[in-house]
Amino acid sequence: MTEKTCCKPGKTKIRTEEELKKLTSRLNRIEGQIRGIKNMLQNDAYCPDILIQVSAVNAALNSFNKELLASHLRTCVINDIKNGNEEVIDELVCTLQKLMK
Repeated sequence: MTEKTCCKPGKTKIRTEEELKKLTSRLNRIEGQIRGIKNMLQNDAYCPDILIQVSAVNAALNSFNKELLASHLRTCVINDIKNGNEEVIDELVCTLQKLMK
């Protein structure tokens, strides 16, 4: 597969089949956790039990974000800097600020 630059106007990224599979798998697990929480709520589960599951979902989402951010740094950011597009740093800073809210 030839390397394609991401983060061009239009903001798209070509992901490898492995990366797509890995990220999709994580999201499918998170989706299942959310459905489980919904079922707990509908079945009158005890509040602390639900809160613990919500905390697990938050941790899973943070893990997903870390994986996606690492991939972005290794591909999009590095490629843009190598190609002389240092504006990607400002975009990265903005993204990190949003993630840290």
